[in-house]
Amino acid sequence: MKLLVTGVEGYIGCVLAPYLQARGHEIVGLDTGYYRDGWLFSDRGLVPTFPRFINKDIREIEAKDLEGIDAVVHLAELSNDPLGENNPELTFQINHLASLRLAELAKAAGAKRFVYMSSCSVYGVASGTEPMTETSPTNPQTAYAKCKTLVERDVQKIASADFSPTFMRNATAYGASPRQRFDVVLNNLCGIAATTGKIAMTSDGTPWRPLVHILDICEAITCVLAAPRDAIHNEIFNVGHDADNYQVREIAEIVASVYPGCELSFGQNGADNRSYKVSFAKIHSKLPGFKCSWDARKGAKQLHDVFQRIGMDKSTFEAKPFTRLKQLKYLTETGQVDDKFFWTC
Repeated sequence: MKLLVTGVEGYIGCVLAPYLQARGHEIVGLDTGYYRDGWLFSDRGLVPTFPRFINKDIREIEAKDLEGIDAVVHLAELSNDPLGENNPELTFQINHLASLRLAELAKAAGAKRFVYMSSCSVYGVASGTEPMTETSPTNPQTAYAKCKTLVERDVQKIASADFSPTFMRNATAYGASPRQRFDVVLNNLCGIAATTGKIAMTSDGTPWRPLVHILDICEAITCVLAAPRDAIHNEIFNVGHDADNYQVREIAEIVASVYPGCELSFGQNGADNRSYKVSFAKIHSKLPGFKCSWDARKGAKQLHDVFQRIGMDKSTFEAKPFTRLKQLKYLTETGQVDDKFFWTC
């Protein structure tokens, strides 16, 4: 298939593009380049070649950008809760309205499939102890999560016999990527352990979080693109594995055990009240061929090995491009982007 992959230079996107190319797809990449300054490590197998690359904000996409595209894989939004809360109105403009417009343009251009990267954060604070399924009530706590529910709602409405959207509610991502992120829980704890030898949690670590490795996300996307239309048409899938529901303290304990000599301590109840377990039964039963190959320990070990290879240090861990909010604030404060996150030159 000829695919438009938005956010192709991001944390997941730069791993996804070569993953899809290796499976025979032709990739047209799109990215605005906010995080282009950051490159953690080089790996010959993670350098995609694009017949066409579109350097654009998703708010600036035109109909001609989608000509000849068979399917869109849409990752490019303001990513994560702290960044979304920094300017909720702008988050809604980009993450909700621009994503909906992209889907409408894709449909009009004749694309048959639209794979949307949603998030398990839509579940917010679970009201009970049972794992959340795709039919459970959503309870988003942030602008980022609210936008995910709005895109799901509105893009579902434009599904048709010739246009099949699929919504991938990813668990919290982790794992090594050249465009690394250190503002997601497992990656952050690994960076702290590697550079300080001490994890001092400010909370008691009792909230539940489901995790999923970025390569398992890539595999889920690959399976959606290959699946029969009836299996994926207008469907929502939680992306992950039931065994990868962890309390935050368990994640910290796993990370500390992978980094020899790392000290670990916990605090009191934290301010973040999000806590939910998620059922991933549907994706494993309904999506042909999908399975998860990673768990938290294997992912922490992967990061440990990458950090050793590159000589990971504190300045690298704290570098702006590896934390979404930090990088966007820097680009705004230095006038490289305006208050609407458009490039100024």
